[in-house]
Amino acid sequence: MEIRICKTDEQLARLADLASAIWHEYFAALLSAEQIDYMVQQYQSLEALTRAVRQEDYTYFLGYEGEELVGYCGVKPDGDRLFLSKLYLRSDMRGKHLSTLLLNRAVELAKKEGKRAVYLTCNKYNTHSLDVYHAKGFRDIDAVVTDIGHGFVMDDYILQLDL
Repeated sequence: MEIRICKTDEQLARLADLASAIWHEYFAALLSAEQIDYMVQQYQSLEALTRAVRQEDYTYFLGYEGEELVGYCGVKPDGDRLFLSKLYLRSDMRGKHLSTLLLNRAVELAKKEGKRAVYLTCNKYNTHSLDVYHAKGFRDIDAVVTDIGHGFVMDDYILQLDL
């Protein structure tokens, strides 16, 4: 997998399309269709991703197989840590250790920027992702329930990888 940094409007549009497809497939077992639609619009839509890159200091690493976008990872500096906001792969790309490549890019960036840790939030019932992060050395440091509007909440663990 080749990893590129998302820089163009075309890349952002392709990223938004991929994000919507992944979210509607992956989270159907964890969240209601209404909450998935809401969260995609709020956090994964073209408008949200464009705002994140242009106004909120996010970097998106895009994973390609040839010219086909198959996964992505979004990160943002947060004080002395790097927040890993998003890490997703298309269903046919899972289980091939590609998430490790994306995660490694986030860790490399954190080290380059002198961060002491990488942290993330993960749905408490997303056992597969929690198992992957724990296997990569992340540890649970907190649990939070966040009101995201429209009657929806995110019920998450906060995990951290110390560098």
